[in-house]
Amino acid sequence: LQLVESGGGLVQPGGSLRLSCAASGFTLNAYNIGWFRQAPGKEREGVSCISSSSGSTNYADSVKGRFTISRDNAKNTVYLQMDSLKPEDTAVYYCAAKLDLFRRCVLSIGPYDYWGQGTQVTVSS
Repeated sequence: LQLVESGGGLVQPGGSLRLSCAASGFTLNAYNIGWFRQAPGKEREGVSCISSSSGSTNYADSVKGRFTISRDNAKNTVYLQMDSLKPEDTAVYYCAAKLDLFRRCVLSIGPYDYWGQGTQVTVSS
């Protein structure tokens, strides 16, 4: 079971990036998927998540209105569209998966079983 993130990079403030989280070895549509980030010297924090069955979403207050999470079951991929990026969004971004067909996804780290290797996002002029 593997998750692979991609799409990170260097972007100017106000710019956009779209991160992808591709799964191999399992079908994402049975899993709650979360996006997390970790900046240097800080703890890993939840950014957004999407639930498996309902497709309901959840966002951290710091990214509401700027980030959008979505899933493409045909491609077995979850995306994080990040707009109006700020320097404080700079971090390594990770996706994570939790097998769950019933409960709404959460932004805490504990419940997630599978993690990707992360992709660096740097917002700087």
